[in-house]
Amino acid sequence: MKAEKLFEIIGSQFYTGVPDSQLKALCNFLMSKYGIDKEHHVIAANEGNCLALAAGYHLATSRIPVVYMQNSGEGNIINPLASLVNDRVYAIPVVFIIGWRGEPGIHDEPQHIFQGIVTEKLMNDMDVSTFVIGRETTDEEVSEAMSDFKELLDAGKQVAFIIRKGALEYDGKVKYGNEYSLNREEVIRHIAKVTGDDPVISTTGKISRELFEIRTAAGQGHGTDFLTVGSMGHCSSIALGVATGKPEKKVWCIDGDGAMLMHMGAMAVIGSVCPKNMIHIVINNGAHETVGGMPTVASSVDVVGIAKACGYPNAVSVSDYDELDRELGLAQNRNGLTLIEVKCQIGARDDLGRPTTTALENKIGFMEHLNG
Repeated sequence: MKAEKLFEIIGSQFYTGVPDSQLKALCNFLMSKYGIDKEHHVIAANEGNCLALAAGYHLATSRIPVVYMQNSGEGNIINPLASLVNDRVYAIPVVFIIGWRGEPGIHDEPQHIFQGIVTEKLMNDMDVSTFVIGRETTDEEVSEAMSDFKELLDAGKQVAFIIRKGALEYDGKVKYGNEYSLNREEVIRHIAKVTGDDPVISTTGKISRELFEIRTAAGQGHGTDFLTVGSMGHCSSIALGVATGKPEKKVWCIDGDGAMLMHMGAMAVIGSVCPKNMIHIVINNGAHETVGGMPTVASSVDVVGIAKACGYPNAVSVSDYDELDRELGLAQNRNGLTLIEVKCQIGARDDLGRPTTTALENKIGFMEHLNG
């Protein structure tokens, strides 16, 4: 199905969401049609944020908004779905478009398997009616489903189109980029040279994939690294827990800008605890690159200023390798919480692989190294 046809059938004038690889066609269509436009299209920090934004749009206009997301984001919408938009509360109609990662019978990464199993059930349990769109679904079937949905939406209920892998297409091309020169994989290689045997917690997506391949290429083991393959936005909180539990060890967190934004309140908690043994590195390319390159707002956010306001005593931003190496060395030898923002370009190797160890093997190896 063409993304623009789905857009036409739904008929909404306002979309907000968190980008997803299963919805890349839709995201690229929206970027091509609207870009980032506060009246029509907003990429928000997390899915709960999207739903609240959509609710506000409906209150202001009486129109029906659309929230798009990967199914992993269902957890982030549960609270506003149950206590804000539900028809027993404010009865705010919303159309969800949900990318179905981990669909039963379709091979996917381990962090998507359970979420894939419960995707439909979770929405139905939250009183959200669903319709699944696959490769063979016709435009007429989607139109009929939307007609059925209209009665529910008029009653202040929520509905969802669940999108199977490869179900949406868009022929247009959208190019994402920025003005920075640093390559993310090379940045991680510089970090890995400094961390030695220190524990490293890396964030969701290509950052963890690149770290794993860097260790493999160097002939190193993976016991020093905890790869946060799921739970986007929680890498820094995991690192805080490790740093608190192992105060004698230097703990490194390699975060991304999209993940940092998703649960930015974690920075306030980190700053309040102020672990002297934690180094928080935010690789900022202003993009949700792992799922296609759609922009985040991080390119216009003062990450260093936020860190300092949250209580980080040391916070700097770097944009070349000499600055990076200098700040990594200072952080390694410093007894104090540090944030390093690294501004880098968008892009990754086409042949970038995925970790060859299971999540459970990663956990066991990391804990053995941490406590060895």
